[in-house]
Amino acid sequence: MSLGDEHDGQTRTRLPDPGTPRPPARGSRSLVAVVGVVVLLVAAIALANRGDGSTPATSGAGPDAPAKATSTAATGVRPVTGKNGTIPSGFARDEQGAQSAAANYAVALGSVDMFQRGPRENIVRAIHDPAVAENLIQSLNSSYSAAFLENVGLNPDGTAPAGLTFVSRTLPVGTKLKEYTGETATVEVWCTGLVGLAGEGSTKPVTSTWFTITEKLRWTDGDWRVVSSEQAEGPTPVNGDNRASVADDIAQAVEGYGGFTYAR
Repeated sequence: MSLGDEHDGQTRTRLPDPGTPRPPARGSRSLVAVVGVVVLLVAAIALANRGDGSTPATSGAGPDAPAKATSTAATGVRPVTGKNGTIPSGFARDEQGAQSAAANYAVALGSVDMFQRGPRENIVRAIHDPAVAENLIQSLNSSYSAAFLENVGLNPDGTAPAGLTFVSRTLPVGTKLKEYTGETATVEVWCTGLVGLAGEGSTKPVTSTWFTITEKLRWTDGDWRVVSSEQAEGPTPVNGDNRASVADDIAQAVEGYGGFTYAR
């Protein structure tokens, strides 16, 4: 990722483009208006700035400490069954519930719908604390400008050009609870993501990214809600030997394989 402030080897991701107006600072419950982040938006910016067919350089930052062997195993209770629109809801008010909420919210924020104004506003309102949602919506509507969408390769309304499939997916690999009080929680979500345009003649091919999202959550109106989030690059594994698939195969895979509800 090229955007953000360098600090201790990580990238603190803030609202996207230099020159993008930021809302005035408010109280602590409006913190997201200053440090709110769109998952994969920075990856999309890298996509927009990339030359035709080129591949952005990546560099991985290792984890703070080696993970225990059991940390990669699936644990906990079943996923939630409730939904707020298309987004899972009704998470438990405990450590597992906070981690599940953070993982599912990362998926929503990294989806194709974030590139279209109406669906984007619905997502933000569904998963954010109401005290910060409207300020964030205003900032994001400015960030996802027609010029930005054109650079990504999309139409002004955020849809893909005819014959192409826009891909934007976030896939959580694991979660780590950093802080929990019962009223608030801080959760790190380690993710891989896909972003780009699939189809014959695409000059913005689908590429993968690795990043960690830190979400600060608050228990609000009977569920966990995001009050602020930030994104850092990595940890990034070494690329494997897999041969890249043709564009049509990627498009068919995205259209044919659905996503998951995540729970710890």
